[in-house]
Amino acid sequence: MRRGLSIACSVSILTVSLALPAERHKVVAPPGTGMGLPFSPAVEADGFLYLSGALGNTPGTREVKGDIRVQTRQTLENLRTVLKAAGMGFADVVSANVFLSDTRLFRPFNEVYREYFPENPPARATVEGAIVFPKAVVEIALVAARPERGKTIITPTGWKRPGSPSSWGVLAGDTLFASGIISSDPVTGDSKPGDTAAQTRTVLENVGAILREAGMDYGDVVSSKVFLADSRDFAEMNRAYRAFFPNDPPARATSQTRLMHQDWKVEIQCVAVRGGSRQVVAPAGEPLPASPYSPGIRAAGRLYLAGMVGRGKSGWAGGIEAQTRQTLENLRAVLTRAGLEFGHVVEAKVYLSDIRYYGQMNQVYKTVFPGAPPARATFGSVLMSPDALVEIMMTAHEAP
Repeated sequence: MRRGLSIACSVSILTVSLALPAERHKVVAPPGTGMGLPFSPAVEADGFLYLSGALGNTPGTREVKGDIRVQTRQTLENLRTVLKAAGMGFADVVSANVFLSDTRLFRPFNEVYREYFPENPPARATVEGAIVFPKAVVEIALVAARPERGKTIITPTGWKRPGSPSSWGVLAGDTLFASGIISSDPVTGDSKPGDTAAQTRTVLENVGAILREAGMDYGDVVSSKVFLADSRDFAEMNRAYRAFFPNDPPARATSQTRLMHQDWKVEIQCVAVRGGSRQVVAPAGEPLPASPYSPGIRAAGRLYLAGMVGRGKSGWAGGIEAQTRQTLENLRAVLTRAGLEFGHVVEAKVYLSDIRYYGQMNQVYKTVFPGAPPARATFGSVLMSPDALVEIMMTAHEAP
């Protein structure tokens, strides 16, 4: 495996903001898409466009109205506006994260979504989560790739197409975006029930088949998101997960969410990078934790950071503002070791244990991005520790 542990120097404290000039990455913000919140509609870096989680709001306002079909259409139209401003379209989208306020909205959501992706759809994960605006029932975050990066749909030999409008995997240049994978037999399309450990093994075996079809293996995985139906199954999932990533595992975030079928216990979404060097990045002076994830993975000029929470060397920070501050300090420690700063960050995913923390989290979050902030999606879910109030996962790009 192409791996090496990066041993760190001193860790700076959070009180000084280290954002770099906005021109390091291209911010895409067409008129009417900003809502005065600390994220950019989209950020482009190295041929990838990262789009913030969009809602079905009337452009230029925070007003959301209509049922799931109306909101899905408006959400996708809002995303179309951003894509168009970047000179791109839905055919360029390679990955999607969808958050629904209720799993029962899955079928009507798909009916509208399919209209926008009639062929070669992006890889996708869809889970239930609390959404920031009270009347909003859907949020969609996208990643698109410039045509020069290429877009290859990855379907292992003999597999059926996914039942929902998604692809098993999409390869854009050196980067593979895999869909959220559940426990199924992709040849027959049948679900494979079992306990959490058995389902985790099936999921990761399926991920392995997608990787092989793309000319990769587990050692190429740089980032993963794990969605558990029950946080009490965390340890059981981890035991099965470790067997597939015994050394220098990918960066990872894990949250509890309702999945799209009551029999599914775990869904895992991965990103992998083919070829080149791969380096594990740990904070200053700290060994890799015993947990089955790396604090950061550096590959292809990008740094994929694990989901960090508000726990420091002296234990858990206090309320949401203190935990957000500690979470950002933990993220900056990894960025610093890689020679990067918050200004290099292009996208973030924020998980809140209570969506009512949104405003307080934002007050702290925006202090580290005094310039144009990265793209971002935020949703509410149960975190893996009862003490955790916030978890933040990021992706950073080196300067082009």
